[in-house]
Amino acid sequence: MTLTAHNLYWILGGGAFVVLLLIIVALGDGDADMTRRLARVGPGGGGRKLSGGPRLANSVRSTRDSSIPLLDQIAKLLPNPDKLRHRIGRTGRAITLGEYLLMNALAVALFYFVFTVAGWNKIVAVPASLMIGLGLPHAVTGYMGNRRIKQFLATFPEAIDTMCRGIRSGLPITESIGAVGRELPDPIGIEFHRISDGVRLGRSLEDSMWEVAQRIDAAEFRFLIIAMAIQKETGGNLAETLGNLADLIRKRRQLRLKIKAMSSEAKASAMIIGSLPFVMFILLMFVNPDYVMTLFQSAKGKLLMGAGMTWMAIGWGAMLKMIHFEI
Repeated sequence: MTLTAHNLYWILGGGAFVVLLLIIVALGDGDADMTRRLARVGPGGGGRKLSGGPRLANSVRSTRDSSIPLLDQIAKLLPNPDKLRHRIGRTGRAITLGEYLLMNALAVALFYFVFTVAGWNKIVAVPASLMIGLGLPHAVTGYMGNRRIKQFLATFPEAIDTMCRGIRSGLPITESIGAVGRELPDPIGIEFHRISDGVRLGRSLEDSMWEVAQRIDAAEFRFLIIAMAIQKETGGNLAETLGNLADLIRKRRQLRLKIKAMSSEAKASAMIIGSLPFVMFILLMFVNPDYVMTLFQSAKGKLLMGAGMTWMAIGWGAMLKMIHFEI
């Protein structure tokens, strides 16, 4: 099948867009309305957040990763399935490991079909489809997990203040955590509600919090767990300890925003300098394509392109290292 370069670009772009759209729909908020309706009619009623649905999903997932036996067998062959389950759990979506593997398989098959129709050699099409088909869902779940953690940390100091007010008013720590789950929005509300439910089911408070820490991989939340564990062993004013922790977390966030503002100029410079060679290449392609194609047709041109990309990658890495700060 003979295709022009223009048609090839359209096919590749369209295929990638379709795969990305399918993954976003699969990982999206399609069941949000149903979850809210179940929360209204579930125990507690009155719009109270219900963690029974996600907890039920976790219970089912502990025995089966999907409703398809073949996917269960494939999931058992993975080298570290628990790590992948935790990565999927960070997204906050009720997605099983089997469903995630099925999305990967569909993505690989679709990209392989697109590359085959485009006339690519199988030696190139197979690794390219595997790399893109497996990497795209991995990148999407990572982005969704990081976004959820940022949303969690945005209201985390307010959650600690709510706990402090509850403790000062005479409530036990478990009831204060339950108040956070009822009063604050998701994702922090549902995670604290899961902690409260775990304590009601007989688990220790520390174990319930460390279970949430597997999904909320943030240093600030681990600070809270460690501070409460130390206070439990040594005693003292828990409300004052949590108040100091909330103030520390706010200062960390202010420092992070200040560093982001101060490094924005360096990031913009890196983007401009890094994009200039590609912009000039595209402009020269429109002006004199034969002149530019010499780089691809001669051995010296390929060597120069490889050397140029290597030095550009080194420069990008150096600039990223200079503007990256650990707080």
